[in-house]
Amino acid sequence: MNELNNRSASPAEASSAPREAENRAAASPQTGSASAMGQGSAALNINPAERQRRIYRVTITGGIINVCLLIFKFIAGFVGNSAAMIADAVHSLTDFATDIIVLLFVRLGSRPVDKDHDYGHGKYETLATAVIGIALLGVGAMICYQGVMKTWMAIQGYPLRQPGIIALIAALASIGLKEWAYRFTYRTGKEVHSEATVANAWHHRSDALSSIGTALGIGGAILLGRRWAVLDPIAAIIVSVFIIMAAFSLVRQAFGELLEQSLPEAVETEIKQIAAGEEGVSEIHNLRTRSLGNHIAIEMHVRMAGETTLYAAHEHASQIERRLKERFGQGTHVALHVEPLKVNGAYVCPE
Repeated sequence: MNELNNRSASPAEASSAPREAENRAAASPQTGSASAMGQGSAALNINPAERQRRIYRVTITGGIINVCLLIFKFIAGFVGNSAAMIADAVHSLTDFATDIIVLLFVRLGSRPVDKDHDYGHGKYETLATAVIGIALLGVGAMICYQGVMKTWMAIQGYPLRQPGIIALIAALASIGLKEWAYRFTYRTGKEVHSEATVANAWHHRSDALSSIGTALGIGGAILLGRRWAVLDPIAAIIVSVFIIMAAFSLVRQAFGELLEQSLPEAVETEIKQIAAGEEGVSEIHNLRTRSLGNHIAIEMHVRMAGETTLYAAHEHASQIERRLKERFGQGTHVALHVEPLKVNGAYVCPE
């Protein structure tokens, strides 16, 4: 009697693809609507070197934009007598700092599996997302504080200095350049499935948003006169709220992954559908999922007929593993535990 008939196969016996079956044609990829992850297998199967090169390219391009803008903004802020523009320049400085963080952590996260890291180094990117989110929170809080203080000074009758036209020009240039940087960085981050790059894109957009507030305040103060200089800090307060909200979303997502949060329900449903589509599989249970940076980990139990031979169960498990990797990327960690069917709630040895 085969061993599988008497007890459930261990993960080691049932999870890895057999060497002799490596060259068999894999089953057709699972079709259907895109999962909540929003990534196709082509994006997730991108060559690691190419992935890193694309991330570096958009990050360095964004960094060059940040350096040019922060220099221009500091000059415009001092020459144009605009405290809001100086604060905006500080925001661009934090953007440049996050560019460096992304370059460093993506390089660390791209390291292959080694004897000390069986699941790879992908969570370096998750950590980078958390750092960027926390930096954004700090920037938002700083802008809000400065806006509140200046608004209170205006209410108390303290005259605010009217900004110059050069500060308005700097704000408008920042809006255009940083929105452009957001778009190409966000697009690349989604295509290569890099959350750190996506987070960095949101940092670009937060700078564009803060520049919109700065432009409105400076423009209003210039057009309406010194009495309306208070529009500058009021606009900064409004924009800071949007920055803090975006930052909180990034931090919550990153900490969820660091604390082993499960993948979205839609993704887990798709995983079950892929596994259940294999011939001979009758039930999926004990599904556990989590993110590993730009990869995911999947662990689950599958049930098959008790009379299934160990070799056949191994073949079925290997097919499930292939299909999951075709859908979610070759770096996906898959662990399957094969069990015989239960009869009246108990395992029964086949005759």
